[in-house]
Amino acid sequence: MGPRPVRVLVVDDSALVRTLVSELLGADPGIEVVGTAADPYIARDKIKRLAPDVITLDVEMPRMDGLTFLRNLMRLRPMPVIMVSSLTEAGAAVTLDALAAGAVDFVAKPRIDVARGLVEYGARLAEKVKLAARARVGHAAPAATPHREGPIGHHSTGRLLAIGASTGGTEAIREVLGQMPADAPATVIVQHIPAAFSASFAERLDRHSRMTVLEAQDQQQLLAGHAYVAPGGRHLRVTRSGARWICRLGDDEPVRRHRPSVDVLFESVAAHAGRNASAALLTGMGDDGAAGLLSLRRAGAATMVQDEPSSVVWGMPGAAVALDAAAEVVPLPQVAARLLAPLRED
Repeated sequence: MGPRPVRVLVVDDSALVRTLVSELLGADPGIEVVGTAADPYIARDKIKRLAPDVITLDVEMPRMDGLTFLRNLMRLRPMPVIMVSSLTEAGAAVTLDALAAGAVDFVAKPRIDVARGLVEYGARLAEKVKLAARARVGHAAPAATPHREGPIGHHSTGRLLAIGASTGGTEAIREVLGQMPADAPATVIVQHIPAAFSASFAERLDRHSRMTVLEAQDQQQLLAGHAYVAPGGRHLRVTRSGARWICRLGDDEPVRRHRPSVDVLFESVAAHAGRNASAALLTGMGDDGAAGLLSLRRAGAATMVQDEPSSVVWGMPGAAVALDAAAEVVPLPQVAARLLAPLRED
């Protein structure tokens, strides 16, 4: 007898979307759709009665919006929630708020007019639902990080920091950057995120960090005190031009199903910065970044992963540990300090 299917409640004000999402999820033998709800009030009653393992939650609904409902839910009955969001700038802002409030992950609204892509969409949604059922909820980072690293001084210009993350990473990266000093080394970041979301993500990080956080541009010089977020849908690499490090963006094929890929970034940092780099692989599903972190370790870089208890999903960090790619396994609140440690030791 196999494991019990993941029980899902689908919450969306559109009857068509409720039916479609239910059918797509119901096609997976590892998932059972136990009910649907047209608004949060109905959802609240069905959560009590049906005890689902995971909820898919529409962002925009009548009577009570999805974000307000999510915040109430996380306060009263924390459980895994996947937000269903429009891939727009406005949708990005609300979805990032939802991740900060405790949602595990998000998916785009299904495009009902594109039947050809529905099978792929359904498979991706089912994968996220099953992963969410095993995720740790209630790990939202505090609005203000209590401990911040002090200034580094002139040594920071000779180092490069690299960070990669996926599921749970938007808040994990926010916490790490929130602890960095204003003169921290140039920092390059890959977070698996849609193209419509990455600019909003960079702006949000900038508001919570003493560093200047930007969405990376092609041929941009990397400067100390600045962090550069890979645009959604484009690979980010670091190259050398004389004494300067430069951002290079690429539209080449996805790596491990991702573009941007953490492996692509880490391999470039290993090649061009080597022992002058420090890298951290944070929470996320899959194994993107594990091989790249191993290349960094072999090149003499300081390498670390977020530990399992503080990760929403310990897929990518766990894969790196299995490869012996990480010199350290550290709780999220200590990642910033450990990234900066080689500078303190100079």
